[in-house]
Amino acid sequence: MDGLSAEIWQSVALTIKLASATTVILLIIGTPLAWWLARSKAIWTEAVATIVALPLVLPPTVLGFYLLVAFAPRAPLGRGFAALLGHPLAFSFEGLLLASVLYSLPFAVQPFAAALSRVDPRLVEASYALGAGRLETFFRVSLPLARPGVVAGAVLAFAHTIGEFGVVLMVGGNVPGQTRTLSIALFDAVEQLDWAAAHRTSLVLLALSFAALVATHALQPRSSTSR
Repeated sequence: MDGLSAEIWQSVALTIKLASATTVILLIIGTPLAWWLARSKAIWTEAVATIVALPLVLPPTVLGFYLLVAFAPRAPLGRGFAALLGHPLAFSFEGLLLASVLYSLPFAVQPFAAALSRVDPRLVEASYALGAGRLETFFRVSLPLARPGVVAGAVLAFAHTIGEFGVVLMVGGNVPGQTRTLSIALFDAVEQLDWAAAHRTSLVLLALSFAALVATHALQPRSSTSR
């Protein structure tokens, strides 16, 4: 394996690590948030849903810029994380992970909420009537019934993180082995007119994206049209 190939595979490993960690965090925080959005009738539900969906229309560079401001060493958030981690958040893997979670949040929460909203409310009410609490009902009734949609949303969030560029470049920069993801490696190859490296990197991204898309379609429930 030559030096260039080693750099590409280093970016592959970092990209998969980032996408996997982002997906796990989104499953942990996004699933209960989606359940609340799907079931809540509070007046501020729409406001929360709008904030969650904001990265869908917000330019990635704008989000990246404000995250850089928040991560600055003199900012309260930046000081707190620097004290906790021992280094600034900006241009680090931890900062990249936090930015990816925020940017990919709607790509996970919206499919999660759609799947949870399709759960028959009569089953939820029956669980309550049998003495189960909200938390037990969520884990034993709502989540199992919504599992295909939740898993599909997690795959979409994973795929979206793999292709991130603007937020990654703004917050993480281009630190080999720490923040240099595949999308940044592709940008570097094109900028240097290294078309061979650009083709190899693009093919890896294409393969990962195609695999995620196949997995998403495979996880969708199939409706039979003929009996």
